[in-house]
Amino acid sequence: MDWASITALAALLMALSVSVHVLWTRDEPRSAFGWIGLAWLAPLIGAGLYVVFGINRIRRRGRAIREARKQMREPGTQAVPPDVVASRFPERPALATLARAIGSIDERPLVDGNAAYLLQNGDEAYPAMLSAIAEAERSVLLESYIFELEGPGLTIVEALAAAVKRGVEVKVLVDAAGVRYGFPPVDRALRRRGVRAERFLPAFPPWRMPYLNLRNHRKILVVDGVIGFAGGLNIRPDHVLADEPDHPTRDTHFRLTGPVVTQLAQVFAEDWIFVTGETLDSEIHFPAPQPTGGALARVVADGPDEDFDKARWSMLSALASATERIMVTTPYFLPDEPLLAALAVAAKRGLEVDLVVPAESNLRIVGWAMEHVLDNAHLDGVRIWRSAPPFDHSKLLVIDGSWSFIGSVNWDARSLRLNFEMNVEIYDSALAEALEAMIDEQIANAKPWQRPDRAPPERLRNALAGLFRLYL
Repeated sequence: MDWASITALAALLMALSVSVHVLWTRDEPRSAFGWIGLAWLAPLIGAGLYVVFGINRIRRRGRAIREARKQMREPGTQAVPPDVVASRFPERPALATLARAIGSIDERPLVDGNAAYLLQNGDEAYPAMLSAIAEAERSVLLESYIFELEGPGLTIVEALAAAVKRGVEVKVLVDAAGVRYGFPPVDRALRRRGVRAERFLPAFPPWRMPYLNLRNHRKILVVDGVIGFAGGLNIRPDHVLADEPDHPTRDTHFRLTGPVVTQLAQVFAEDWIFVTGETLDSEIHFPAPQPTGGALARVVADGPDEDFDKARWSMLSALASATERIMVTTPYFLPDEPLLAALAVAAKRGLEVDLVVPAESNLRIVGWAMEHVLDNAHLDGVRIWRSAPPFDHSKLLVIDGSWSFIGSVNWDARSLRLNFEMNVEIYDSALAEALEAMIDEQIANAKPWQRPDRAPPERLRNALAGLFRLYL
């Protein structure tokens, strides 16, 4: 047999192997059809690309980690049944249905006794985080997508180093792509100061991380297992508006106390064992939780290691459960058809539906794709607002002035399918009303979106960008 025949046979076998693996492991038709088509049209190249980019090794490893988590120290917290939600919100019976739905989506229990405080921008969030770190006595767990060694980042690095000198156990996890936003890399600076710091899915050398997406987009800070911070805020100078940075970026973050902080620590512990193989299960990370307020809350962690899209299903459940008003703010609005339909149907049911997106995106191609989505989404009845500068990076979903979904999840495929994300659902009227007031203030300074009469070149440009919406 000559080399041409051997190559042809190898290409045939590789294309067949890819096809069988795709059909066995993928349930999304467009993705499956694309990979199978590539494998047959360009057998050797297509198969090679599938092996590198198409196989979800993360999910298999994630299942093993979730099994290991069952052996971790998890202080007992009693799950709140839906009838308690109904009694807590008698005027909002749909919230009990929502709690039941998300309880079937996420394995973590809905817990009572929490308090949540809104922190706007780095101006409020960073001082609160620094204060918590300065008062740490036992442990600090910090996880961020972007952590720049400049301005507030340098101050936080020094605070973490000081905590280590006091005898506090400090662990920092930074995404391997996000760490490259600043130079020198923050993890090196932390290690030089004696702080344990690791990168999530390091990208070099290339054979160690054959993934373009699959980034850790979570933002978590847990101090002594009793004070937690979560939201959309990275650690970078752009978020401190009082300093008048070149690229000011608004965002929202939250200080959390109560049993839900244990769940934040669990998410960090899962990511830590994923990266290092080291289990965190001591009392300094998971002390017995104590009630601090009256909010019901639950962490919803999502990512490519899960069997299905927990954040997306939680959002769909919330949109279906709303009875009066839905408020959404997101920097990147590239949702799939079910989420678009859920927003449109909510408006047709007579609900007030407000969607707030930035007037100008900080990512040009994403902005073009968003314009294409808005032009063609048929969101009749949805009030769409383009918020005035500075760019707003907040990710918020508020339902009926009673329920909030806060965290790192954007309304795009990268967040909902490709990256590691974490949100917190919170049943608390005071927080929801505060968020509604903040969003209403934004709306007062925003311009209502109207479908423009675009020139053909602009329409084609936006449509081309829209083709890549599943990867932006």
